[in-house]
Amino acid sequence: MTEAEGSVELKENERIDDLQRNGYRLIQNPDRFCFGMDAVLLSGFVRVRDGSSVLDMGTGTGIIPILLEAKTKAAHLTGLEIQEDSADMARRSVVLNGLEEKIAIVTGDIREAGNLFGAASFDVITCNPPYMIGQHGLVNPEDAKAIARHEILCTLEDVIRQAAGLLKPGGNFFMVHRPFRLAEIMVLLRQYRLEPKRMQMVYPFVDKEPNMVLIEANRGGKPRMKVEKPLIIYKEPGVYMPEIYELYGY
Repeated sequence: MTEAEGSVELKENERIDDLQRNGYRLIQNPDRFCFGMDAVLLSGFVRVRDGSSVLDMGTGTGIIPILLEAKTKAAHLTGLEIQEDSADMARRSVVLNGLEEKIAIVTGDIREAGNLFGAASFDVITCNPPYMIGQHGLVNPEDAKAIARHEILCTLEDVIRQAAGLLKPGGNFFMVHRPFRLAEIMVLLRQYRLEPKRMQMVYPFVDKEPNMVLIEANRGGKPRMKVEKPLIIYKEPGVYMPEIYELYGY
C-alpha cells in the first residue's frame, strides 16, 4: 500500500482522479472498473430538492453520490454496492473528500435493499445499472467489469422493484440505460407504479443513433411525460459539445 493525501491509503493499481467539482477526488482502479460518461450524465440529469435523502444503487466507487453532494443540497446520500473492493474504494474516497457526515457507503445486494433500508426510506433513488442481458459471451462472470456491465447479480426488474419499494410516496427514480431496452423499461416502471415523467436521449454525434437514455420516474405520479431535447456528446471526434464541458465542470 502507498499513502495518499489526507491519510487515505491507496492499494495496488489504484489512482486518484480529479472530479473538477469542489476539489473532490475519486479513488479508482483501472483493472476493475472506472466510471464512464453515463454516470456523469446521470448526475447532471438528476434533480434533488434541498434536504432530500438519496440512495444510489450499484454505486461502484461512489462517483454519483460524490458528484450529487457537490451539485445539490441533499441532506444525506447513501451508496449501495455489492462488490466489497469497489465499496472499499468508495469509502476511502468519501474520507479523502471529508464527506463522512454526508455520504454513507453500504456493502449489500440490490435485491435485498428493502431489508437493508426499509420501505419508503428515500426521496430520490439513482441507478446506473448493468445494461447487458445475461452472461452471453462472458469469459469470467465473476470479473468486476463483467458484473458492472451484465445482469449477473441483478436484473433490470430487481432494480425497479427495489426502487419502487424504497421511495417515499412522490419520490423520484432516475436511471441511465440503453435505448434498445426502452420498451422493457417503460413496462416495468409502470408495473411497479413508477410513472415515467421525463426522458432524454443521448447521441454520440448529431448524425448517429442514440446510445443512452436518461429517465426520471415518480412514485405514484400521474401519467404525463416530458421528452427533453436530445443531448449530443461530441461536436467532432475528441471535442465535446459545450453542455458536456459544463457537466464535467471544465
